[in-house]
Amino acid sequence: MNINAYLNFNGQCEEAFNVYAKVLGGTIQALIRFDEAPEGGQMPPETAKQIMHVMMTVGQNALMGSDAPPPYFEKPQGMHVALHLDTAEEADRVFAALSDGGKITAPIGETSWAIRFGMLVDRFGTPWIINHAKPM
Repeated sequence: MNINAYLNFNGQCEEAFNVYAKVLGGTIQALIRFDEAPEGGQMPPETAKQIMHVMMTVGQNALMGSDAPPPYFEKPQGMHVALHLDTAEEADRVFAALSDGGKITAPIGETSWAIRFGMLVDRFGTPWIINHAKPM
């Protein structure tokens, strides 16, 4: 079994995933627009080029998403995408990149469990946790 996050956007999915691929070193494996899929034929013309489905891999992990068709978009709440980085430097870099234009909800710093821990909501509305744990 695999578990991965599936993110919904209000028209910014492609832009967001291009940023995520760059920041996280991911590879976009699939990107399907509404006008490219038989199921997307009933979408209004202004959403035809929006993303019906995207999948990005980072190592063995996947992050997926789409633009939610109007009026179904809801702001994410009650969840975060958690990233567990291998070094403090990488945690700092990813935190800075994802928080650019967003909102920091917990500044990155040391905690009792982590060398680096921080929380943010990026400029696309996705909540993130950045963590580089202390050795157990």
